[in-house]
Amino acid sequence: MVTINYDTIQFIKRPRTILLIALVLISIISIGVFGIQEGLDLEGGSMIQLHLEQPVDQETMNTITSILDKRLNAFGISDVKVRQSGDQDVIVEIAGVEPQEVENIISTPGKFEAKINNQTAISGEYISSVSAAEVTGTHWKVPFSVTTAGADKFAKVAEGQAGANVDMYLDDKLISSPQLDAGLANGKGSTDIEVSGGEQTREEAQKKADEIHTVLQSGALPIKLSISSVSSVSAELGSQFETGSIIAGVLALLAIVAVITFKYRSPSLIIPIVVTSLSELILVLGFASVTHWNLDLAAIAGIIAAIGTGVDDQIVMTDEVLARRDKSNRKNIVKNRIKGAFFIIYASAGTLIAAMLPLAYIGFARGSTGIGMLTGFAVTTVVGVIVGIFITRPVFADYMETFLVRRPNTTVAGKKSKPTKVKDKKKGRKTIENERRAKQKR
Repeated sequence: MVTINYDTIQFIKRPRTILLIALVLISIISIGVFGIQEGLDLEGGSMIQLHLEQPVDQETMNTITSILDKRLNAFGISDVKVRQSGDQDVIVEIAGVEPQEVENIISTPGKFEAKINNQTAISGEYISSVSAAEVTGTHWKVPFSVTTAGADKFAKVAEGQAGANVDMYLDDKLISSPQLDAGLANGKGSTDIEVSGGEQTREEAQKKADEIHTVLQSGALPIKLSISSVSSVSAELGSQFETGSIIAGVLALLAIVAVITFKYRSPSLIIPIVVTSLSELILVLGFASVTHWNLDLAAIAGIIAAIGTGVDDQIVMTDEVLARRDKSNRKNIVKNRIKGAFFIIYASAGTLIAAMLPLAYIGFARGSTGIGMLTGFAVTTVVGVIVGIFITRPVFADYMETFLVRRPNTTVAGKKSKPTKVKDKKKGRKTIENERRAKQKR
C-alpha cells in the first residue's frame, strides 16, 4: 500500500501546485480535442507571396485578405491561412495543395462586367448572391442574383435588344457571349441572371465553372496583385521533418537527464527537474493548441531552447539552496537564497524576452519570408520563458523548500548522512583541566 506523507500532501495542496496541475490537464485535453496545427514544413503544402500594385491602408488590406480567404474556401480549400505582410504584400499558406491549383484563382482581380453593344449593363458590385455551378456535358453555367438597382440598370440597357449578345468579361477577358433572351429585353428588371459557356472536355468545363463561381461569389479585389514567389514542401518531406523534430526533442531531453544526473546523482533532484521540463513542454503545446498556432521547425527549436533555459534556471535554484542547506538549517536563510536565485532568473528571462520581441515583431510585420520565418522561434521561446518564470519555477521552488529544506539531514544523493560528532560546548578550559588533574590523582 502506498502512503503519502504530510509534506507531500502539503506540497500538493499549495495553490501554485494546484494551478500547475490544472493547467497541465487542460493542455492535455486541448491537445487531445483540438490537436496541434502543423506548419507547412511539417505537414507539407504551399506558401504563396502576393505583391500588391501599390501600398494600401489597413482597411483596404483587410478587404483584400477577406476576399482571398473567401475565394480559397469557396474553391474547396479548407486548410488555408491568409495574412498581410506589411502594407504591400500578402502571404497565403495552403496545406496539402500544390500551388499550381490555386495560382490563377488567387491572382485574378475578379472584375466582372456584362456588356450589351459595348455598353455596360451590369458589374460585379451589383451581385448579391451566386448559385452553385451547373455542368452538363462540356457546357457550364453559373446562375447569380443581382440587387434591385442592378436589375433596373440591366433592364434599361437590355430593353429592345432581344437576340443581342451579352458579352461577359472577367478582368477584361471575354468569358461568355450568350444571346439576350426576349424575356430580359422587355424593360422590366430581373434579379436572376446567369453566365455560361462551353469547353472541350467535361473536366475543363467543371474547372472553369468552379473558377467563375468562386470569383463571382468572393467579389472583386480593390487593387491588382501579382505572385512574387511560390514555395512548396511535399507531404513526404514534411513527414521526414516531423520525425526529425521528434528525434531531436527526445535527444535534447536525454541530454538534459544526463547532465543533471552527472551533476547531482540524486533522484530527489533529477526527477523533479525532468517533470518540470515536461510540464513546460505540455503547457507550451497546450498554448499552441488553444490559440491554433502553427508549429513549424523554427517553433520547435524555440520550445527546445525555452526548456533548456528552464533547466538552467532550476540548476541555479538548486545550487543556491544546496549551498546553504548544509551550513544552516534556518528556513528564512534558505528562502532568501531562493529569492536571490529568482532575481537572477527574472533578469535572465527579461533579457531573453527583450531579444525575442523584435524578432517576433519583424515576423508579424513582414510575413513568413526572410527573417520572418523565425517568428515561430521567437513566439515559442517567449511563451516557454513566461510559463517557466510564472508557473513552473515557483512550483519547483516550493518543492525545494518542502523536501530539501525541511529535511536537512538527507543528503543530495538520497543517502543518510554520517552522524557528526557534537562538541560539548558547555565545558570550558578550566573544567577540562580539572577533569584531567582528577584523573591523574586517581
